[in-house]
Amino acid sequence: MKNTPFTQKHIDLGAKMAEFAGYNMPISYSGINEEHQTVRNNAGVFDVSHMGEFILKGPDALDLIQRVTTNDASKLTDGKAQYSCLPNNEGGIVDDLLVYCVETNNVYMLVVNASNIEKDWNWISQHNTKGVEMHNISDKTGLLAVQGPKAVQYMQTLTDMDITNLKYYTFTKGTFAGIENVLVSATGYTGAGGVEIYFEDKDNNAEVIWNKIFEAGATGGMKPIGLAARDTLRLEMGFCLYGNDIDDTTSPLEAGLGWITKFTKDFTSRSIFEAQKAEGLKRKLVGIEMVDKGIPRHHYKVQDANGNEIGFVTSGTQAPSLGKAIGMAYVTKENAAEGTEVFVAVRDKALKAKVVKIPFA
Repeated sequence: MKNTPFTQKHIDLGAKMAEFAGYNMPISYSGINEEHQTVRNNAGVFDVSHMGEFILKGPDALDLIQRVTTNDASKLTDGKAQYSCLPNNEGGIVDDLLVYCVETNNVYMLVVNASNIEKDWNWISQHNTKGVEMHNISDKTGLLAVQGPKAVQYMQTLTDMDITNLKYYTFTKGTFAGIENVLVSATGYTGAGGVEIYFEDKDNNAEVIWNKIFEAGATGGMKPIGLAARDTLRLEMGFCLYGNDIDDTTSPLEAGLGWITKFTKDFTSRSIFEAQKAEGLKRKLVGIEMVDKGIPRHHYKVQDANGNEIGFVTSGTQAPSLGKAIGMAYVTKENAAEGTEVFVAVRDKALKAKVVKIPFA
């Protein structure tokens, strides 16, 4: 297993560790519910240094991004970012990602999922027919996500950059905690506000940044948070997780990601998505809330009142903020309307649930 710059910190703090995407990662510290509520109500720090980062440079960098992603990156200017995905040739999703515009029409940073770093790199490289300069900086980039309603006020004390007024999906670059060339963005995955801090993992940058961050939030009760709470937080917001809710077999339109699928440009599988839009989708990713007691788990079958299989669960949990069991599932379009009664097959029982709006929280 690989380590992040903070792996020993997590071990020293008594975190429950496990393998995730090839990395030794903290799953929880004090417990999922407590960590979840810390982020919703205060602030917590996630080590997400396992994520992948690619730099694309040159006059044809934007053209390459436009051809391999669904969203319209031409709308980006310096300091802006967007959520997007890499479609494959069959109308599925290679990965979802963030596109950061560092220098308009010339320099971009792509942030990809840890489990897909090599896959994404190879996919983009395969389409790099115009010699765009590409750098995989994943192994030398540290990344902490400081999330929660009080996160920004704690972090503002560590920099002269104006992060208090940083709008959603924008970023700035400068000195943070005394370290130069740190990128601070507002592209969080928890729905609780906050910032992400990217820095070069060299010298003692990681040690300095970690210590300064926790000093800044010490009196306020900020805590380190594991990946388990990150999952419950993102699920309450209805954010997709690659490998669960989206993958190589799901289209962005089915996943409710039509808003990042722009037909104003040419890109891989565009014709497939246009046909889906014209003909109508056969299935949709929906939110479900359990009526009967039970938790919908990944790959559980979803049925109608007659016991016919109509889909499957992609993600599910007992939502700490809501006190309810929730999940996301692909179901046939006939059963996708809000309020529709469905049943989740849990072992030998069919537990009642209903289709609800996303986000849940």
